[in-house]
Amino acid sequence: MALSFEGKHIGFGLTGSHCTYGAVLPQMKKLVDLGAKVTPFVSNTVISTDTKFGKSEDWIEKIKEITDEDIVDSIVKAEPFGPKTPLDCMVIAPLTGNSTSKLANALTDSPVLMGAKATLRTGNPVVLGISTNDALGLNGMNVMKLMATKNIYFIPFGQDNPHGKPNSLVARMGALPETVEAALRGKQYQPVLVEKYKD
Repeated sequence: MALSFEGKHIGFGLTGSHCTYGAVLPQMKKLVDLGAKVTPFVSNTVISTDTKFGKSEDWIEKIKEITDEDIVDSIVKAEPFGPKTPLDCMVIAPLTGNSTSKLANALTDSPVLMGAKATLRTGNPVVLGISTNDALGLNGMNVMKLMATKNIYFIPFGQDNPHGKPNSLVARMGALPETVEAALRGKQYQPVLVEKYKD
């Protein structure tokens, strides 16, 4: 069955896993190409940090080109996406370990996390694409807590470098559209545990 998101309003949040943006933005474009209205949400790190993977202003410009929507870059701007202007689905990809911990423990200190909270308030799905070096370490309990939370779904993930970074897990971002489609039907796209390093 061909994917279509015609008439769907999807929030797309990015947090500070800068090395993953190159894999994530094509999936954002794919959602737009499949008919979705995509509203981008960014954490403070995304808009303020230049790295070896690119300048923040360049990433922001690419996001604007893809979505043609105003970027949600403050908690004040994000809060109305609850009952007032509900999203059909909120995606967070990449989701860092720091933001994973905060989301799992109800700490809402960024526009992206507020977008997730606002969407959960309406009973609509939140899709997470993790990218964290400690998912099999201290953050493991937070990942599992989120996996057991109603209306939260995961893009399939696995170890990206099991010998060099044995605690690291990264989502297979190419499965993002299929995961969103399943989440909109109340289903977790399977299999959720994959061999990411072979992707």
